[in-house]
Amino acid sequence: MANVFDTLKERGFIQQTTHENEIRELLGKESVTFYIGFDPTADSLHVGHFLQAMTMMHMQKAGHRPIVLLGGGTTMVGDPSGKTDMRKMLTVEDIDANAENFKKQLSRFIDFTDDKAIMVNNANWLRNLNYLEFLREVGANFSVNRMLGAECFKSRMEKGLSFLEFNYMIMQAYDFYVLNEKYGCKMQMGGDDQWSNIIAGSNLIRRKSSKPAFGMTFTLLTTSEGKKMGKTEKGALWLDPEKTSPYEFFQYWRNVADADVERCLALLTFLPMDEVRRLSALEGAEINKAKEILAFEVTKLVHGEENATKSLEATKALFGKGPASANVPSTEMSSSEFTEGIGLLKLLCDLSLTPSVSEARRLVKQGGVSLNGEKVTDFKYEVTLNDFKDNELMIKKGKKTYHQVKLNG
Repeated sequence: MANVFDTLKERGFIQQTTHENEIRELLGKESVTFYIGFDPTADSLHVGHFLQAMTMMHMQKAGHRPIVLLGGGTTMVGDPSGKTDMRKMLTVEDIDANAENFKKQLSRFIDFTDDKAIMVNNANWLRNLNYLEFLREVGANFSVNRMLGAECFKSRMEKGLSFLEFNYMIMQAYDFYVLNEKYGCKMQMGGDDQWSNIIAGSNLIRRKSSKPAFGMTFTLLTTSEGKKMGKTEKGALWLDPEKTSPYEFFQYWRNVADADVERCLALLTFLPMDEVRRLSALEGAEINKAKEILAFEVTKLVHGEENATKSLEATKALFGKGPASANVPSTEMSSSEFTEGIGLLKLLCDLSLTPSVSEARRLVKQGGVSLNGEKVTDFKYEVTLNDFKDNELMIKKGKKTYHQVKLNG
């Protein structure tokens, strides 16, 4: 059986390791307990978290034991990594509610039966810490000079770094120490922006317990141009179907740039690498087939095969013989709202198809909006009941975005 380290490396996951040769040897000879932390700063996971879940799935398939660490304690402080400003402070109630949502979503990807994986919340040990005792037992192991040299802090020094956030690295390091003591956790994994925090945890265990501890970071989900993936006009690409519908989720991957197909197939699907390379080598119109497979495979993992199939069928209909309205995002509106007419620009904004009236005006003037297949270029156009067919109006924005308005009386 292939060493999972080699699998992760071939697929492009691994960015940095604390001890590459030792980690590879360890993963090849025994079942390793490792952890990844998820701070519940929102009410849903997003696609960046899914990349971390994929890493855990690869590891678990290879016989290793994941610990999903929910950051009910660390979220109360806020991770400064990759942030130019201090994070918004959440209430304990919001943090706990978000953690419950994370718990349900992550349970779809990781098998927690028969002790194959563990899920714990660092609120259990962080929220009730004795501050003086913590400073003496843990804080004494950290050099302020070294901490200030860490990338996660350096980038914040000009704008200001609060003492609250300065504690985050120590708390995350302490998490690793606790998991090592309680569950024999030998390795922490995370996005490459967590490198400084992961090193801190590995060093803390080695100092306090004289035991080996390892760290590995994986690539962040970015385009070939280095921009973060997973951003849409509506915000993040969420895993919650109520926040990002399976159809919208499918469309995001169906529309990635040609140059990003191979990377996405390797990181976000379980297709064999020979197939990944074959698909990404397709050229011209053929590359769209690879994008369809990418969208189907990722949507299947996140939302199930039925939703992936519906999204694929809707996409084929929209790009072929006409709208398959059942699977297109839709909004119900009262017919009375259209009796006098609604300005097209206002409707586009109300449906979140454009972020502003000025953007809507630009789009319409450039011929980027159609109503039931008819292009509209007059930005003063009023949408009335006459525009509906069988109480339905299909709005097309650009080449690939569809939204249906249904009258409900």
